[in-house]
Amino acid sequence: MTIVEQQSHILLVEDDRRLIELIQAYLVKQGFRVSTAERGDTAVEVILSSQPDLVILDLMLPGLDGFSVCRQIRPRYRGPILILTAREDDMDQVAGLEMGADDYVKKPIEPRVLLARIRALLRRLPAGQTGNGDSVGTKQFGRLSVCQQSRKVLLEDFEIELTSNEFDLLWILADAAGTILDREYLFKTLRGIDYDGLDRSIDVNISRLRKKLGDSSSHPFRIKTVWGKGYLFVSDAWY
Repeated sequence: MTIVEQQSHILLVEDDRRLIELIQAYLVKQGFRVSTAERGDTAVEVILSSQPDLVILDLMLPGLDGFSVCRQIRPRYRGPILILTAREDDMDQVAGLEMGADDYVKKPIEPRVLLARIRALLRRLPAGQTGNGDSVGTKQFGRLSVCQQSRKVLLEDFEIELTSNEFDLLWILADAAGTILDREYLFKTLRGIDYDGLDRSIDVNISRLRKKLGDSSSHPFRIKTVWGKGYLFVSDAWY
């Protein structure tokens, strides 16, 4: 158990009382502080007011489904969102990522897998920073400014709202500007596990980054696709 875990506040949004009790008891034993919400429509206010370090969000909720919760909180919540899905195909996963989630865990939940995903997401946050943190330290590429500590991105002096996953991916790409990074490297760096050849989260988040950063979806020039090799962050494309 790390000091970070002892200080981390997790909000679990789930309507299955038995599952709530199991997850909460397990995570508390691991040193986390865990609060809960059982309805989607009340979860939005709770998340935005308490700004937990991480949100575990079920997709099937009364009042408001998890997709809608994710969409509503994302502009004002910068912490990681981990969705729970009972579907075997990738429809929920891709849709959740599109709405701003950072990772997903399939039901039935294996506690050790859930814990590993939580730890991986929390490791991305700078020491002492919660989902709404702020600090200093930047990379500058012309009109693009990327601050790792405050996790803020400015383009032409306008702040670009990114999810935790989007920011981490952008930082990795920017840190290796001019170098082609393959999907396997990006996936393992972000998730801490080997790429299985099926997960589409890197492609989804690259597409979202391009859209938010004014890149072309059909002929990208800022974050290029090098076919058969990977992705390339172009350092001189931001002037």
